Amino acid sequence: MVHQYKNNGYNIVLDVCSGAVHIVDDIMYDVIAVYEDNNNHQKPTDIASLVDKLPGYSEDELLEAFEEVEYLKNEGELFAEDVYKDFVMDFKRRKTVVKALCLHIAHDCNLGCRYCFAEEGEYHGDRSLMSFEVGKQALDFLVANSGKRRNLEVDFFGGEPTMNFEVVKQLVDYGRSIEKKHDKNFRFTLTTNGILLNDDIMEFANQEMANVVLSIDGRKTVNDYMRPSKNGKSTYDIIVPKFQRFAELRNQTNYYVRGTYTHHNLDFSEDVLHLADLGFRQISVEPVVAPLEADYAIREEDIPRLLDEYDKLAKEMVARERQGKGFNFFHFMIDLNQGPCVAKRLSGCGSGTEYLAVTPWGDLYPCHQFVGQEQFRLGDVWKGIDNTLVRDEFKLCNVYAKDKCRECFARFYCSGGCAANSYNFHGNILDAYDIGCELQKKRIECAIMLKAALADIEEKENEEDEE
Repeated sequence: MVHQYKNNGYNIVLDVCSGAVHIVDDIMYDVIAVYEDNNNHQKPTDIASLVDKLPGYSEDELLEAFEEVEYLKNEGELFAEDVYKDFVMDFKRRKTVVKALCLHIAHDCNLGCRYCFAEEGEYHGDRSLMSFEVGKQALDFLVANSGKRRNLEVDFFGGEPTMNFEVVKQLVDYGRSIEKKHDKNFRFTLTTNGILLNDDIMEFANQEMANVVLSIDGRKTVNDYMRPSKNGKSTYDIIVPKFQRFAELRNQTNYYVRGTYTHHNLDFSEDVLHLADLGFRQISVEPVVAPLEADYAIREEDIPRLLDEYDKLAKEMVARERQGKGFNFFHFMIDLNQGPCVAKRLSGCGSGTEYLAVTPWGDLYPCHQFVGQEQFRLGDVWKGIDNTLVRDEFKLCNVYAKDKCRECFARFYCSGGCAANSYNFHGNILDAYDIGCELQKKRIECAIMLKAALADIEEKENEEDEE
């Protein structure tokens, strides 16, 4: 399977199954399209018919281009066979280990975000803070169920985890105390809205947190409308100086300022650029996922505008890179060389099997977005997983189990999308959130274009250095 598109002056050909990316001239682009139309991907023998199909090119030019296509095909870099579909035929029986936990350290929050899926931290239940005893048992559960895997991830999440930060510190200390004994390495991360950030929290986070996520939606008006305090007052002016200092203390690495765009700011590229202008180098701004009746929900008619915004953002990122003002945008980061392991490319985040969420009272759920939905409760950190039926449904969750994914060019990059979004919009985890799919495909196209543009910039800089 081949996916062809044009973006920012580049003719791009992605060979889906091999992962090879080709930046080609016009004739190669058109010739590959003729191959794609040929069911067997064999070189047509009637060159005269090709001249009819591709007017404007000479017979010699076409023959030369076809020879190049044949070479790439023989090298396995064009029209490669799908070698992965047999790999997942028996996913339900694969042995899985738990690699990561999302610890809901606080089912409480000091903000009143309009789009919050966690109902201001309550998750369809009571406000509660995780005790050290529950968190300790969660870490013990993770170690006991991680098999031979050495590197384990623990995300401190909420609500707002800094509302229970003493327990965060206690749990980090406990985790460090058992690493050597069990030959494990904990990678702790923190997500925060920044209201309670202070020097002590930043210092501890910089010592112990491999990554921090700092929540802000972009421009002041956008952020303060969707992310007000409980009394409706501005939060932007409180968090921006703190986040700027935090980012600098982390040397502009191992963090993200993370925002959400909605129907109210379809010009979200302006929010990304605003964050870049504030000095942030690691930025993530992604679409809200909400019921269509919500006034801020992304709608199908918004898609063309949003696709244009991604193109606009990608082109501006190229321009800024040339000016020495580049930054990373999470959804445009793509690995075209090695990429994640095959299992991860096919099955995604591992929710419900390798990645679990833990409530303040120790219940286990497939991920943070399922918390509070009793039918998805898997067990608890003391007894382990007893709802094996739901667990096995998540085991089967892969791109070949989803009708919408099997023939999609993006399947090995999005890994089938979010199971929670699929369930919320279609009632099962083996479907796909259609609006999200369209946006994801555009992000992948932009990401590949950016790789090509950055390679051109690097090549030009090397040539100038040699001169």
